[in-house]
Amino acid sequence: MALTPFPEDWQTALCIAAHPDDLEYGTAAAVAKWTEQGKTVSYLLATRGEAGIDGMAPDQAGPLREQEERDGAAKVGVDVVEFLGLTDGVVEYGVPLRRLIAAEIRRRRPDVLLTGTHRERFPGGFTNQADHRAVGLAVIDASADAGNRWIFPELLAEGLEPWSGVRHVALAASPEPTHVVDVSDTFEPAVASLEAHGEYLAALGPDYPSPRDLLQQILGSADDPDLGEYSLRLEVFDR
Repeated sequence: MALTPFPEDWQTALCIAAHPDDLEYGTAAAVAKWTEQGKTVSYLLATRGEAGIDGMAPDQAGPLREQEERDGAAKVGVDVVEFLGLTDGVVEYGVPLRRLIAAEIRRRRPDVLLTGTHRERFPGGFTNQADHRAVGLAVIDASADAGNRWIFPELLAEGLEPWSGVRHVALAASPEPTHVVDVSDTFEPAVASLEAHGEYLAALGPDYPSPRDLLQQILGSADDPDLGEYSLRLEVFDR
């Protein structure tokens, strides 16, 4: 099935991911394109990624990975990066997570939400990690929760009025993409954004692909002549 170009007639986006570095595996290329257009994009991370480096204790890895995420975001024009502070590796889908994300949606009032796929497998058949699945599904549901004043009414007492302005919820790395963003012109900033996660990537060992090689695999469009050299594929839920 031919993929539809992702709409760009919007101004603000909130990117939500489970861990530092999740957004850098492709999504950041589109973010760079949009910030160059003058759109406002901000990041929200559910965890600090503190369980992600086997040889480093969580109390050291958490601050390190926070800073790497801020550095990577800056490479693609994002200067607002916030963390929910949930425990890495054991994020649970459910009402508390939906409430946290709905609160952030009401606070930031975006037109578009971007996150990772909630599906059990990535393209190619690799198993998706539990935190990714929980966050992806919660983002889909919280996009509706944010607009209903009778869901999480306690948020009203915090001054967070309902927000029904989310037009699209887009999921990266889905095995069932529906839309595409041509990121051929912003491939290099995306590489720089992933390279900012140097300590984390180094801990994965010398055989782990370089940021450039990884992004060429993820974003390469050589198998589809109708797309640009590099493309981000998204599964989109319209609201």
